[in-house]
Amino acid sequence: MFLQNISKFISNYRYEQASKETLNVVKAAFIDFFGVTYRGVNEESSRIAFNTISELFFGNMEFELESSVIGMPNFKTNLLNAGFLNGISAHVLELDDGHRGAQIHLGAVIFPTALAISEAYDLDGKSFLEAVIAGYEVGIMLGQIVNPQHRNNGFHTTGTVGTFVAGAVASKLLNLDENQTLNALGLCGTQAAGLLESDHNGSMGKVLHVGKAVYNGLISAFLALNGFTGAGTIFDGDEGFLKTMVLSDSDFSLDVALKNMGKVRVMDIYFKKYPFCRHLHSSIDTVLKLKASIGEEYEHIGNVIIKTYDVAAKHDNYNPKNVEELKQSLPYAVAIMLVCGEIDLDDLNQLIEFGLLDSYSTVDKVNSIKNLASKIIIVSDSGLDELYPNKRPSNVIIKLDESFRGGIFQNITLLPKGDFENPYQLKDLIDKFKSLNPDFDLNKLLVVDNIEDYSIKQLMETLNE
Repeated sequence: MFLQNISKFISNYRYEQASKETLNVVKAAFIDFFGVTYRGVNEESSRIAFNTISELFFGNMEFELESSVIGMPNFKTNLLNAGFLNGISAHVLELDDGHRGAQIHLGAVIFPTALAISEAYDLDGKSFLEAVIAGYEVGIMLGQIVNPQHRNNGFHTTGTVGTFVAGAVASKLLNLDENQTLNALGLCGTQAAGLLESDHNGSMGKVLHVGKAVYNGLISAFLALNGFTGAGTIFDGDEGFLKTMVLSDSDFSLDVALKNMGKVRVMDIYFKKYPFCRHLHSSIDTVLKLKASIGEEYEHIGNVIIKTYDVAAKHDNYNPKNVEELKQSLPYAVAIMLVCGEIDLDDLNQLIEFGLLDSYSTVDKVNSIKNLASKIIIVSDSGLDELYPNKRPSNVIIKLDESFRGGIFQNITLLPKGDFENPYQLKDLIDKFKSLNPDFDLNKLLVVDNIEDYSIKQLMETLNE
């Protein structure tokens, strides 16, 4: 039974098995997660979620097992609500970490789950890291098994596989035995949900997937702790996850995945710098290279041809109406970078304030972006598509108008910045944190370096005060 082997790994994994490199990457991932979530709590969807939870609980958010809502100093709620709300805030900015092959955002699910239980039960930093690493391992392995087919069938892996991941983390922290963990994962599988139509439609449903993955993973583990049973064959059974949500009537060989179980590849995750969908980042990196040559002459661009893999090419919204649609729009992402150069979240918000999403604007840069977006031609290139998902290539060709003798500039990016083959350094992540949270005392982050010496309750008291 496949999940039985996963349950055994989760139950038996120990902090001492982690390499120094793994621990360093996980600590960097936590810093990145915290900075993104601390800022994300201010977004509209995060506020709506908080107000809704408060309304459902009649304003009584105090419970015996309490955990912090990141970005809300001195405020705590029950651990289910905390995990749910932190999950939404972690994903809302489109700046959270992920894994290319597994096609999943992991930190946004793992850390809210781990914080919720670890703080409520006053667990130590080693236990926290142990569960986090196990969660990354399970998430990367399951995501690689099911994708790209699962994603191509319209499922949002962060919501579906993410539910298993949250269940794995929660089971580890609750010290469930192998059988209890198997029951928890069985319950996770029958709740695994998330459709990419929410993403492509520009709705807030995409971030709901993350909050629900955390919530469902937590409740599954607590139910299993108390004797509630789940189907141990929920992943590979005749009517389980693989047969119904990946490829029907197909045989799956899971032996190779099991042989690699425990070879933790947390180091393979990517980090994001731009507040756009990851599938847009190769094109963004490419046009930023080209802008170095073109400079401020973007008004003389005749057209821009973007040749990329099919999944990225489908992000072809030329008329985004809200911030969720904007962050999935390849034409607008490229046009913004060509006009403005590299931008951060505040810059993007200012463009929106100046009318980027409106039918009319008096700001020249905004109108230049809209005009340039209309000149962008997106091509799904079969040759580049063959490189996906191992690579995420984008070939950008910019042709200038006759006043510049029809000059052509071209460049290609195979992997965007932030992947492990082309990594950001810790300094880059700290700079990102500071950009998102300029008033935050960065000296507080030093506690993360020695998280093993603290309880998670102490950690949160330091970071979230």
